Amino acid sequence: MPKHIPKSQLPTKTCHCCGRPFAWRRKWKRDWQAVKFCSDRCRVKGEHSKELR
Repeated sequence: MPKHIPKSQLPTKTCHCCGRPFAWRRKWKRDWQAVKFCSDRCRVKGEHSKELR
């Protein structure tokens, strides 16, 4: 991603766990396609619910 892009123009996704929208972060640069959760809390909660099924 080029530098100096306004936050309003960053790509967004919806969290699979809580349903809230979240924006691209630099730390997700390499695997943005694989990101499904907005936070570690949602990731742990989402993975835990998979195990219960």
